[in-house]
This record gives sequence, structure tokens and C-alpha cells, in this order.
Amino acid sequence: MGDYPSRSANPSAGGPGVTARHAGSAGTGVSPIPPDDRPPLGGGGALPRKARFSMETGFRGLSTAAGAMVLVIIIAIAIFLVSKAVPALDADTESFLFSKEWFPNETPPRFGIAALAFGTLLTSVIALLIAVPVALGIALFLSHYAPKRLATPLGFIIDLLAAVPSVVFGLWGRDVFSQPVADFSVWLNKYFGWLPIFGGDGPFGRSILLGSLVLAIMVLPIVTSLSREVFQQTPAMNEEAALALGATKWEMVRTAVLPYGKPGVIAAVMLGLGRALGETIALALVLSTSFSISFNLIQSGGNSIAANIANTFGEATPTGRGALIASGLVLFAITLVVNMAARAIIYRRREFRDSAA
Repeated sequence: MGDYPSRSANPSAGGPGVTARHAGSAGTGVSPIPPDDRPPLGGGGALPRKARFSMETGFRGLSTAAGAMVLVIIIAIAIFLVSKAVPALDADTESFLFSKEWFPNETPPRFGIAALAFGTLLTSVIALLIAVPVALGIALFLSHYAPKRLATPLGFIIDLLAAVPSVVFGLWGRDVFSQPVADFSVWLNKYFGWLPIFGGDGPFGRSILLGSLVLAIMVLPIVTSLSREVFQQTPAMNEEAALALGATKWEMVRTAVLPYGKPGVIAAVMLGLGRALGETIALALVLSTSFSISFNLIQSGGNSIAANIANTFGEATPTGRGALIASGLVLFAITLVVNMAARAIIYRRREFRDSAA
């Protein structure tokens, strides 16, 4: 007890009774730090509560303004399209939604969106039917089957396909890929010509099939990259539980990986569909311009809304430009409906995703 200073001693005397907290003030003349003025325990760099609250409020306001700006831009685009399309629609003498003719530069103008909308949807759907199974197979291989030293460079190569400009795909499809597709179309017509989609007497080549294959190659890296990221986020305990119950590798993927990643895969497919619906230059280069509705995939023909805009905008009259803008409004509406449907599907799967996590 004799080794500890007495608390009852007078601190001002500076003698042995001075405690450690008062020694500095007694020996150096520096006043002690009151408890309320001490730096926070989290470190000297921590901000006061009022400053943190101010920064959080500012960031929340900035994020809200950014989200609102997106909605404002979408509404502004819709208003612009409607304002420019209404005069041409008033001058149209045909049914805009159901007519297959496209003569907006004539007097009186006659044009409709039926054939263009049909070609847009047909090429996009066929492209997804071709690309999605391949993309999912590649994504599963890179995420669960391939060794890391192989999966990493292959993933980089596939991602690089997304950086290739669409005009390059279009030129490659027109000058290089069209002849193999024409030969394949002749073979399909020879052996499966009894099917309406492979019938006809030619010519073959610049057809819906060629446009769909080019679109499939273009959307492949998008669907693959997003699906791979989703599959890699599957909780390890879900995979280990399936393997512990005696499941094979494929059974584990089918029961644990695919159900967990289904919302992300749907989002990836819808993003690829949006890319296919809005593709312009590639389809303008590989499709032969026609305004007809036919499910024949191999005979030359076909058109899309975006390709028609690219091909005819330069020579269009004011009414013709209004007609093209009206067709763009239809494409805008189709894309909006597709994205809303995708969000609804993902929202319905959110409960399963949260419970699995």
C-alpha cells in the first residue's frame, strides 16, 4: 500500500501524493483534458455526429436526384418521340399498327409497323433461343467445372466480344459469314424443305437466319458474363449440402446453383434481349430490305425497326422522318414492356433468393 500515492494528498503541492492525472498539470502547467473534450475512441479521424448526419443526408439526396433524373430523361424521350410522330400519324392513310406497307414519302403517305415489328421480334427471339443455352453452358463451365488457370483467360476472351463494335459484326456477317449460312440454308431446304420455316425456292443467304445468328453472337458475351457472376455467388454451404447428401456434380448444379441464380439469369437474358431488339447497323448490313410477314428463316428477306431507320432516314421527307420516329416509339414501347416484365419476374423470385441466402 505504501507504493501507491494517497488520493487525499493535496495535488497542488506536487509532492508524493500527486496522482498521475494531475502530475502533468502540476509539473508542466498544462491543464488536464476534461472528459467531454477527449477524442473519440474510434480514432482521431472520426467525424462528429452532426457532420456524419449531414454527409449521409447529402448522399441520400444526391442518389435520389440521380434516380429521378433517369425517370425525367425517359419521360422526355417519350414526349419527344410522341411530338414528332403525331403529325406523320395524322397524315398516314393506312393502319399504322397493322399495315405491312411502308411508303411514307409518297402522296398520300401509306405506312405501317406490322412487318417491321414482326421482323424485330422474330430475329431477337431466335437469337436468344440460339445464344442462351450456349451462354449458360459456358457460364457453368467457367464457374464450376473449368480449372481456374483455364477459366480466367477464357472469361477474358468472352468478355472481349462485348467490346467489338456492331458494325464489325455486320461487315463480318455480310462478307464472310453469309456464304456458309447460304450453303447451310440450301442443305436445310433440301432435307427439311417440307417444314414451312425451311421452305422456298431461294435465293438464300441474307435472311432471318443470318441476322439471328449474328445477333446471337453479339448477345452471347452479355448473357455469359452476367450468368457466370451469378453462378459464382451461390452460397458454398448450399453446394456443400447437396454434395454431402450424395449428389453428383451435375445434380448439385441443378438443385443448388441453377435455382439460386435463376433471377440473375432472367435479368441477363432480358438484357441480351434489349441488345438484340435495339441492334441497328449489324442487321442493316445482313438483312435484305423487305416488308413482309413470313416465318421462313432461310429465304432472303426480313427487316427490323432499327435497321429500317438506319437504311431510310437519310432520304426521308419530313413525313417520312416522322414515320421513322413513330416506328422508334413502337420499339421504345416494346423495350419498356420487356424490361417491366423482366423486373416483375425477378421480383417474384426475390423471396426464394433471400431465403436461399
